[in-house]
Amino acid sequence: MTYIHDSIEQLRKSSPAQTEFYQAVEEILESLAPLLEKNPKYRQHSIIERMLEPERQLMFRVTWVDDDGKVQVNKGYRIEFNSALGPYKGGLRFHPSVNASIVKFLGFEQIFKNALTGLPIGGGKGGANFDPKGKSDGEIMRFCQAFMTELYRHIGPNTDVPAGDIGVGTREIGYMFGQYKRIVNRFDGVLTGKSTLWGGSALRVEATGYGCVYFAQHMLEDADDTLEDKKCLVSGSGNVAIYTMEKLYELGAKPIACSDSSGTLYHQAGIDLDLIKEIKQVRSGRLREYLETHDDAEYTASDDYPEDGQQIWRYSADLAFPCATQNELNEQDAQCLLENGVKAVIEGANMPCTNKAIDLLLEQQVLFGPAKAANAGGVATSQLEMAQNSSMTRWSREEVDEKLKDIMQRIYQDAKRTAEEFDAPKNLALGANIAGFRRVADAMIAQGVV
Repeated sequence: MTYIHDSIEQLRKSSPAQTEFYQAVEEILESLAPLLEKNPKYRQHSIIERMLEPERQLMFRVTWVDDDGKVQVNKGYRIEFNSALGPYKGGLRFHPSVNASIVKFLGFEQIFKNALTGLPIGGGKGGANFDPKGKSDGEIMRFCQAFMTELYRHIGPNTDVPAGDIGVGTREIGYMFGQYKRIVNRFDGVLTGKSTLWGGSALRVEATGYGCVYFAQHMLEDADDTLEDKKCLVSGSGNVAIYTMEKLYELGAKPIACSDSSGTLYHQAGIDLDLIKEIKQVRSGRLREYLETHDDAEYTASDDYPEDGQQIWRYSADLAFPCATQNELNEQDAQCLLENGVKAVIEGANMPCTNKAIDLLLEQQVLFGPAKAANAGGVATSQLEMAQNSSMTRWSREEVDEKLKDIMQRIYQDAKRTAEEFDAPKNLALGANIAGFRRVADAMIAQGVV
């Protein structure tokens, strides 16, 4: 469609050298062609052009002092992309790879993910090119305080509510919240992912992983199948991967592989999840330490990966859950999954599959759960945390889990129904993109030219 092509080309000119952002935009816009042909109002109101340009882009210097007394300088970001449905909502990522392209792709995806939840939240994202690894608690605290000293003036419980992401957990959220509270002299629900001791929601840490598995459960049920006895590949070993594996075990499946930045662990007997939690969450160690307890497991260092992809996708399994980072599963990896009998791929990370990998999986009729739908459990539970904060109440773990299950079922059904509406049954990527876009676009039209 010429309109979509022209919009992408114009974006490349106005936002040069932002590869990840282009990829996210292309994946979504190309699937919108049938909607745009059916409803010319979106073109008449320039919705694509308006949606591709963030409402506000913030870039700022973050200066802090390390333990040796040396001043360090990092770059901070907050992209407030779209507030048509509610306050900007999206995580903060602290990682050396963070740049404008990464933050914009994450923020753009967040618009549609948040829309799919059906909750009143807009899309945003942020972070900094700061690496918490190897830093002392004092250094991390000073960085977080410096970061919030700049960010606080742009956020608020009804304006922009950041959360955690890679490199930002309960510790970092705590340091940032403390600095925000010190500056504004208010105890606002301005950040989610807080400790349950002071305003956090039960199940927030587990929510993305749990929600991903609930989504997979609905996909399989519609295909007259279940999770029972399914062998699963789960990339990553952070919160999303760990709690994906935990819920898989609870529902009768068996994770047999996971990974970290140093390598891939394969254990045919089933991953010892308690040991993984101890290694990663208690010791902050590396997966190779697993072999000290289980000598029947296999470990492949990242330096020994195949030249054309990731080792974890080379094992035989029934289901694959890419839960690590963007573009971790390419076309060659997808081909390996097909050859090894994988029946479904469910994205737990943000944009973990390349567009060519997605195309191949859909072409071969592998069940595919797109990230903006399958990993929306985290942001959905963040909004539940916002609701608890605003009403000064606290819900039990069981109450939050029931709400999460309902939200994930609603997201799945919405994506499925929309795919069928546009004559693309089982293409949940198209269904999720159109359903999320349509909700945001209709709100933008109703609110006038803003």
